[in-house]
Order: sequence, then C-alpha cells, then structure tokens
Amino acid sequence: MSSAPAPSVQRLVLVTGPSGAGRATAIKALEDAGYEAIDNLPFGLLERLFSGPALDRPMALGLDVRNRDFSQAALLRALDLLKQTEGLAPEVLYLDCQPDVLLRRYSETRRRHPLAPGESPLEGIAQEIDLLIPIRARADVLIDTSEMTPHALRAEIERWFAPESGQKLGLTVQSFSYKRGLPAGVDLVFDCRFLRNPYWDPALRMKNGLDPDVAAYVEADPRFATFFAKLTDMVDMLLPAYLEEGRSHVSIGFGCTGGQHRSVFTAERLAAALAQQGWQVSIRHRELDRQAALGTAGGTDTNVKDGQT
Repeated sequence: MSSAPAPSVQRLVLVTGPSGAGRATAIKALEDAGYEAIDNLPFGLLERLFSGPALDRPMALGLDVRNRDFSQAALLRALDLLKQTEGLAPEVLYLDCQPDVLLRRYSETRRRHPLAPGESPLEGIAQEIDLLIPIRARADVLIDTSEMTPHALRAEIERWFAPESGQKLGLTVQSFSYKRGLPAGVDLVFDCRFLRNPYWDPALRMKNGLDPDVAAYVEADPRFATFFAKLTDMVDMLLPAYLEEGRSHVSIGFGCTGGQHRSVFTAERLAAALAQQGWQVSIRHRELDRQAALGTAGGTDTNVKDGQT
C-alpha cells in the first residue's frame, strides 16, 4: 500500500482510466476527503499549475481522453514531467473496468463514447483500453470497479488516499458468495457455510439476510451464539493491534454459498457491534449490490455506519 508523503511535499493523485470506470466518483470522493480537485485540466497547463508555492492540502487531477490535448504520448510526457517536478509526490490511480460492464453502463445512461461519438460505444471502449495500456502499466494504485457500487468505490478511495484525521483505522465488513470467489483486498475471511441455510426454507428463500425472519432463522442456529462471541473477542483483540502497527484500513469478509442469507446477516451483526463500540464501519454486500445494479430482486445499497447503530 502506498504511504502518504512527508508534509513538506505536495501530494498529487492523478486519476485516470477508461471512460465509465468511475473517475468522476473518485474525483468527488477525493474532493470530499479534503483534496483540491481539478478535472480535465489541459496538459499544457500542468507546468504552470505547479510553478507557484505548494498548497496546504493534497491535490487530485482527473486525466482522460476528454482532456483538450489528450494523446497517449502527451499523457506519458505529463506523467514524466510531474515525476520530475521538485516538491511533488505524484501517484497514478488507475480505475479499471471490464469492457462488458463499461458497455452496460453506457447502454444504461445512453451516453456516447468520447472516442466513438457516431459509432457503437463498444468501438470507443476497445480503442480507449488499448490507448491506455502503457498508462495502466504505470499505475501506483489500480482499482477494478467492475463489481463496485459508487458507495464501494468511495470507500476504497478513502482507504487508499484519505488524509489521516480523527480515527486512523477504517473498517469494511462485507458479505460474498464463495461461488463467485473471494473479494479483492479482504484481510480476514470467515466461512458461514456451517450455519443452517435459510435457502432450504421456501418462505425464506427469496429473502436475504437483511430481513428479520432470515436474521431470526440464522441466529436460532445453536452454533451461532458461540461463533459470534468468539468472533467478536478475536476482532476486539486484533483491531487495536492493527491500529498500533499503523494500519489505516482492515477489511473483514463473510462468505456463504450464495452470499444472500448467512453471510449478509453475520456481516450486519458484526458491523453493528463494531459501530456501537465507536469504530467507523463501511458495509458492502457484494452479491446484493450486484443484483441491485442488474435491477433484480434482493439488492441493497452499501450502508455506512460511523459509530451509530
């Protein structure tokens, strides 16, 4: 993980990646975190921008194909210029995304791709991804937003780039389905498949772990109380130790077969317990968020708990 530069050095985050991957969301998240944010600044103005005294706060620049003088060579020259500028500590944040997801996003918003305004967005997506290959290779931080909601992306941006202030350890608690693999960047993983499965109850099958009936069903498993007590004891021991070691973020994942019932309920229960203790907790239910993005039943937005239950 990249570390924040010394206070005497101007921190600069360059946000780039294919159109539709979430650059605007990232820029807004950085701005909300205290960065001076500028989007689509012409490359020719970069040198002038940093010719004066350093700002008293970090800066974020959005760079993509919509910049007035954009070209692959111009962007690479701009990166080299900034790397060589005394007093600057530039970092490249590259937001990646699968082409089929980008195409779906363009179809949902009915926007035209900036590289192919008169053609199918797929043509522009392919051109842009190819154009950005050498930029992607130079990324300091690469985030794949293919399965992320805007809320989840904001949480990931804060994890990497938010200046240290107040509480220094942020927590993400998330649920997932083992059938779709482990989430990226998770630190602690707990398997909930030993708990009895609400899926086999026809009355609960189409509900999820946010539903009180599902919660009661999982909680009634005789093994749940012991599991949760030992889980919270371990987490209560680990979090202060992580904080003491200088960690800024810890991600805890709960998995079950479908990512709908047991893992969702357990993630919610732990997040509520941690929030009650005063920890800042972000919650993500990967499979429910994915369903929401696809417009199917059972989806939910990412919730954020900051010491409130």
